[in-house]
Amino acid sequence: MNDLTYLKDNFLIAMPGMEGSDFSKSVTYLCQHDKEGALGVVINKPSTLTMGDIFKQLNVTPARPEIAKIPLFLGGPVQQERGFVLHTPVGEWDSTMVVNDQLALTSSKDILEAISQGKGPQQWLVALGYAGWGSGQLEKEIQANAWLHGKADQDIIFDEPVNQRWELAAHRIGVDISLMSMDAGHC
Repeated sequence: MNDLTYLKDNFLIAMPGMEGSDFSKSVTYLCQHDKEGALGVVINKPSTLTMGDIFKQLNVTPARPEIAKIPLFLGGPVQQERGFVLHTPVGEWDSTMVVNDQLALTSSKDILEAISQGKGPQQWLVALGYAGWGSGQLEKEIQANAWLHGKADQDIIFDEPVNQRWELAAHRIGVDISLMSMDAGHC
C-alpha cells in the first residue's frame, strides 16, 4: 500500500486478529487523517457511564430524564477523561473539528449543555477519549492487516444497534467478517 489515500471520513474495522486488544471488534470513525497522523472515535464500545454522569459533572439538569440514561462510548485510549461529541449537523459549537459537510467532532462544554436541554444537534454520540496514530503508524497497521477500511455510513454511526455495528460496517464494504481468520497472511 505505497499510495495510501488518506482515510478521513472512513471507518476502520478491526480485523478478527485484534481479539484481546482495546480495539477488539471495534469500528472507528476517522475524523482526521493526513501526513501528521490520524484521529478517530470508536463508535461501538459503550461504557458503563451515561450522559447523566456528564450532566452531574457539569451541574446540569437534563430537560428530559431519558437523555441521562444514554450510554457514553469508549472512544479510544487517548484522553479518556475528556468527552468528544460526534454529531450531525455540524452546527456552531466551540472546539469543533469539521469532518465533512454533515459530520463534526466537538469537545466543548456548550454542545453538552445544549444536548441536555434538547437543543443540541439532531444526532450525536458522546465518547470518552479518542484513538490516535502518529505519522505513518496507521498505514503500517493497515499493511499488517490489523484493519479493514471503507467509507463511513451515518446510519451505522447513529442508528444501527451498537452490537451490530462491527458486522454491518464490514458488510458495507462487502466483507462477511464472520468468515475471516484470526490470523493475518501476506503474499
